[in-house]
Amino acid sequence: MLIAQARRIYFAYLSSTPAGQEPLGVVVDPREPDGRVVFETPVLLPDEEFIAIDLIRGRTSRGRTRWKG
Repeated sequence: MLIAQARRIYFAYLSSTPAGQEPLGVVVDPREPDGRVVFETPVLLPDEEFIAIDLIRGRTSRGRTRWKG
């Protein structure tokens, strides 16, 4: 659920922002529908979670995607 929320926030960011700096990930609050894309290591509030960009994109630690054809 958190990864799906982070993906929604990240892809909304991509569709509304010109190409630029690569984000580190997304900070989400499970109780809120919104979140923020971050470019530096975030300081989190107690209820916030950081989702790394590799999890959002679906990459494994080997750099391969999780999608199967």
